[in-house]
Amino acid sequence: MDIKMKGTDPFKLKLGMRAPRDILIAFEKNIAWNEKNNSGELGKICKQRWQNSPAEITFSHPLNISYIYLAGTAPKSRKYLSIGISSVKRMRENYLMDTLQSIFVKSSYEELEQMVVVIYLADFDMAWNLKTAAEVKAQFTSHISAGHLLVIQCPKHIYPTLEGLKRNYNDPQKRVQFRSKQNVDYAFLVNFCTDLSEYYLMLEDDVFCAKNFLSSIKRFIALSKGSSWATLTFSKLGYIGKLYHSVDLPKLARFLLMFYDEMPCDWLLELFHRSKAQPNEMRFKPSLFQHMGTYSSFQDMHNKLKDDEFQEYMGILPDNPPALVFTDIPVYEQHLPAKAYEFGIGQFWGKSPKEGNYFLVVLESPVKITKIRVWTGSPEHKGDILHSGNLQVGRDKTTENGHQSCKTYHQLGTFNAGKFEMENVTNHISEPMKCIQVLVTEDQTDWLIISEVNIWIEKEK
Repeated sequence: MDIKMKGTDPFKLKLGMRAPRDILIAFEKNIAWNEKNNSGELGKICKQRWQNSPAEITFSHPLNISYIYLAGTAPKSRKYLSIGISSVKRMRENYLMDTLQSIFVKSSYEELEQMVVVIYLADFDMAWNLKTAAEVKAQFTSHISAGHLLVIQCPKHIYPTLEGLKRNYNDPQKRVQFRSKQNVDYAFLVNFCTDLSEYYLMLEDDVFCAKNFLSSIKRFIALSKGSSWATLTFSKLGYIGKLYHSVDLPKLARFLLMFYDEMPCDWLLELFHRSKAQPNEMRFKPSLFQHMGTYSSFQDMHNKLKDDEFQEYMGILPDNPPALVFTDIPVYEQHLPAKAYEFGIGQFWGKSPKEGNYFLVVLESPVKITKIRVWTGSPEHKGDILHSGNLQVGRDKTTENGHQSCKTYHQLGTFNAGKFEMENVTNHISEPMKCIQVLVTEDQTDWLIISEVNIWIEKEK
């Protein structure tokens, strides 16, 4: 075993029984809370814990924590992505090896070279940790040797107290202890990963992955460059598939430590991105990670949670070149038409479309389209599909009364059960197209969700 220290300690504090509150004294002062942002659950807790802080404090450095290497070593060069998984002993089934197998099998060689997986064995049973580390080494020797995988733990004595914690939300004492320790586990894990990569992905030890998930993540990051995001999400379940800038990990570690005994980890992660001025979740669809476990790590409870938006095989990602999106269907709240075209961002939701209503994508430049896919409805609102409509492509852009459109349209086909998909579009129409239009052909009382409008284009040779 190799024991190493991580980071520098700007607070000159030794982690111990009071560590989370002491370390985070200054963090509260560093947040620029105004009266508006200081409302709600997070603001109340901050006010309750407000204390005087040192004059000069930095939050960009990892906390000075002892880590014990059980397998592998940190990569010599900075990777694109680090994947953090915390694991504890389960009474029945253990899914960690299957999770690791899924990560490595579903990734190409080129993708593996851009990532490192960090397993944090967080159980206080050190014998179990050593046994599990030995199993990992036996099954994944090549990935450890290649620098794709390492296994770490922390000594028990650096944990804060887990006894006598207040029972928020009337949780049983055992559950309060479990979720409080889990927050500290993740704090120590993300702290370790600060310098390993550009981005950090949080997974659980009982998931399986979509094929080439890293390529989808990179595409979503590129699409999100225009926004100042703190968290991108790649699953709808708990804290599976949360992505962070690694530069934010020291702050996230301190945040989890500060509130470790207040609430569950997934709630804290939501408050974290809100505290960094990202008010809403930014989630990629379809989900890239699926929960595989049947039994929870907490008291072996039965857990059947599944992500109904998971898609194991993404295929070739769509191109969706720059475009403007318009509709004359009444829009519900902020479910704007552009969200259906911005791959993975969201969906359009409109009220009871009528015959003749349209949903129109006007491309910035004409392109030759090889494939089109338009899906309506969602798992939560299966009835909000397009019951009757057709898909048209158009060329020769025109503007009438301030509205952009195309002069001529060619109908490719009709919607079937709310879906339209066509490959080899150039066999039907070979000219470069400027518009893609969904045309409603019958009134319907159900609302309409357009969950995705994706196109693939012919590349220049």
